[in-house]
Amino acid sequence: MDYNIMPDIVSGRWPVSDEEVNRDRILLVAEDPFAQFTPLRKENLKRPRPILHASISCKWTLRSDRGQNARTEALNLIRNRKGRLPHVVAVTAEPLPTRISSLALGTGDLDCVYHFALPELQEAITETENEDQMDMLKMPIEGQRLRDISDLPFDLAI
Repeated sequence: MDYNIMPDIVSGRWPVSDEEVNRDRILLVAEDPFAQFTPLRKENLKRPRPILHASISCKWTLRSDRGQNARTEALNLIRNRKGRLPHVVAVTAEPLPTRISSLALGTGDLDCVYHFALPELQEAITETENEDQMDMLKMPIEGQRLRDISDLPFDLAI
């Protein structure tokens, strides 16, 4: 039995027509020799397919094997991609800052880790008065490697 490691959610974007590109002002003229290879332009493709925009790995908790799966998913995308790298992120509900930090501050395979209740987690950790846990949570937030789930749709819009 094969064990396939695949993202939980993928988001794609369809190529756009020249009409859409030129909606606000003329940027492309069919006869011009410009932008003839970009996959974003529908006219360049025989059979337009969605362009991978984002890969999202969802892990309720982050035992070491789950964290490694998220990294492996990212590395597989990085190695096998053609063109630009899509957004590669993880979403978690992990309550332990040390485990979150191990993924968020990892080797840079992931763009960012999103927590489903980051403000509440920050408040809970502050109430424990555990300096080590507070530091482990603060470090990836300040390094822009850990964000709240409410940031995800805005970050994917870029």
